[in-house]
Amino acid sequence: MAWWRVGRGRGAAAFRLALLALAVVLPSVPALAASCPGLEQPPIVSTGLADALRRPNGARIIAFGSSSTEGSGASDAAHTYPAQLQARLRAALGPRVTVLNHGKGGEDADNMIERITRDVIADRPDLVIWQVGANAAMRRMDPGQFATLVRQGVGMLRQAGIEVVLMDNQRAPRIAAFPGNRRFDAVLAEIAATTPGVTLFSRGALMDGWAAAGVLSESLLVADGLHHNDRGYACLADALASALLAGLPVRTVRAP
Repeated sequence: MAWWRVGRGRGAAAFRLALLALAVVLPSVPALAASCPGLEQPPIVSTGLADALRRPNGARIIAFGSSSTEGSGASDAAHTYPAQLQARLRAALGPRVTVLNHGKGGEDADNMIERITRDVIADRPDLVIWQVGANAAMRRMDPGQFATLVRQGVGMLRQAGIEVVLMDNQRAPRIAAFPGNRRFDAVLAEIAATTPGVTLFSRGALMDGWAAAGVLSESLLVADGLHHNDRGYACLADALASALLAGLPVRTVRAP
């Protein structure tokens, strides 16, 4: 079964509900999402996020990563994926969810470990979306070292009681130019599959699905051949929002 396609049953029903919620609210967020392929996403089930949404202060999500989290290629801060994800989630859930952008261009797992306590754990998020691996691939980091670093970071987050979504690499010419780049995606998939409280959001598989639907990766990237453009970030935010909403109890999502 392809990563981006959910079978029949509870998961598919939850995805359809999430799509209905997004269909109603998308006019209030950047309009580029209208051109995104409507591919089904495996639900991201986060008990921490669901519990936080029941509290008066609501839920806090931190987007942690490098330049494609920070927003390189976006026309402005409002078109980064974390900002667009927040807009979509707030439209579906109300103002009780906040997405903080803690991306920093040029970094990978080794640099991120150095600031994970200060920039992530100290903010006490309910969920962390950790985008990691692109710079490791382009720097030819040893995949074993990469795995050790990511496991260390995930361990620190889980010890703090924080659930984690690992986001792998985009399909981009500058990453594809490095042989073995998919090994970094495989590391993240293996960690997510073997670590409780950790889920994989495969951006690479998602973009493969977009390509199969006729939307080429190049149309979602800026001229540098690496970073998303506004449309790419909008589609990424759509897919993440759909997966997160599909993983929540039905009563949590506003009725369309």
